[in-house]
Amino acid sequence: MGGVVVDDGGSGVKAPDGGWGWAVLFGCFVITGFSYAFPKAVSVFFKELIREFGVGYSDTAWISSILLAMLYGSGPLCSVLVNRFGCRPVMMVGGLFASLGMILASFATNIIQIYLTTGVITGLGLALNFQPSLIMLNRYFSEKRPLANGLAAAGSPVALCCLSPLGQVLQYKYGWRGGFLILGGLLLNCCACGALMRPLIGPKKNVEDQEAAQVEEKPKPKHKLLDFSVFKDKGFVIYTIAAAIMVLGLFVPPVFVVSYAKELGNEDTKSALLLTILGFIDIFARPTCGLIAGLKWVRPRCVYFFSFAMIFNGTTDLIGSMSKDYTSLVIFCIFFGISYGMVGALQFEVLMAIVGTEKFSSAIGLVLLVEAVAVLVGPPSAGRLLDATKVYMYVFLLAGCEVVLSAIVLCICNILFIKKTPPQPDPSAKMEMAATDTEMEQLNKVTQDDQENHDGRKESESKNEQEGEQVVNHEVEAQKESSEDPDKPEPAGDEDELLVDSVDLSKEATKANGGAVEPESSL
Repeated sequence: MGGVVVDDGGSGVKAPDGGWGWAVLFGCFVITGFSYAFPKAVSVFFKELIREFGVGYSDTAWISSILLAMLYGSGPLCSVLVNRFGCRPVMMVGGLFASLGMILASFATNIIQIYLTTGVITGLGLALNFQPSLIMLNRYFSEKRPLANGLAAAGSPVALCCLSPLGQVLQYKYGWRGGFLILGGLLLNCCACGALMRPLIGPKKNVEDQEAAQVEEKPKPKHKLLDFSVFKDKGFVIYTIAAAIMVLGLFVPPVFVVSYAKELGNEDTKSALLLTILGFIDIFARPTCGLIAGLKWVRPRCVYFFSFAMIFNGTTDLIGSMSKDYTSLVIFCIFFGISYGMVGALQFEVLMAIVGTEKFSSAIGLVLLVEAVAVLVGPPSAGRLLDATKVYMYVFLLAGCEVVLSAIVLCICNILFIKKTPPQPDPSAKMEMAATDTEMEQLNKVTQDDQENHDGRKESESKNEQEGEQVVNHEVEAQKESSEDPDKPEPAGDEDELLVDSVDLSKEATKANGGAVEPESSL
């Protein structure tokens, strides 16, 4: 790689939670907007393509489908490239691919060439930008990560509100070829966003520290390009299954709500306004949900908060299926925008919380691959159901049941199979705790030694006192024996007084000094 710094995520640098991270967040905001809004914005040119190439609407719809399939299905490839070369070079190359695809598409002569250029090349370029931007966002934010994810996810509705009117203006003034060419130039901004993804580098060490680190450094295991060990994590497996079920129905209502409004007899412009309402609510729902998810009592339970968001979204679909007029559809779009924004803000935050920073680059690629299958199956299945029944209510009921089922799977499986582990303190806290424990141990040791010395002094005093009493008792017994022996002369009165005085003095000395004082012999 020459002079390129490979950000393998294993440097152990603490997330700054700000600083240059806000520039990374801005880049992620733009990339998310392009990735999710571009497939929908391209649909503005479908009528022109149908007229140009003489194809049907279903043929042009494959352009958006291929774009989404490449965005999701290229996940493992993106993971391998990021783990091999780093986020910044992958994103800059991806920006070139995204722009090149649209520029080549402006010279296309048949619909197959549009599939290959706009669908495959541009879709691959957007995928090479979307996934690395989320990885870098995860590395730059830790405490404020839920808020950062919510703000970055808001790029999708903002870009949709901007790109769709822009596409209409470009089509009116320059035609679809000129519009594709200008959009290709616009996608070069992905390269600028990729340049913002500066790798995290630890603080510089002194020469002595570097030499000591080289001496103590052990050979690191070879870094895996795609870490399949994430499947050993029960939490990751549960999340992947739930996400796949959710995607089956999550994108169905935005696709069919406009047609549903037209079916009820509303005008085209009035029906299209529903998507604008949905997107406007979505813009504010995502950052707000990210802010709530960052609260101390919510963040440890973000999995269950995500389950609530999915239940909210699915219930909205179930109730919205009974809409009979335009007003009820407007109310449905308001609540769907709130729930849709909550799901969008939390889906990658929950994945980051489950697998951690080191394995996130591999985990997101594998999850997106599984979701790619569901994205290709979900909306077409709903379309076939609509063709068979001609009733929009069944489409919304199916979507709502799928999203609610995913929430139930995620919530119940986490309760049954995931064991709660006590939160691990960060390294700095561990050092502080270690220092505190060491100090407490030393204090306890000193206290214990003082207690032992105090007990030893007490034992010595009591022992000396007992010895003194034994000496005094021995003298008293000797005096009695001498008084009872008739052969021995009786001691003089002065000698008796001297003996009593010596006994009293010995007792006082024993009590005062803590040791036995041998009294003078009275004999």
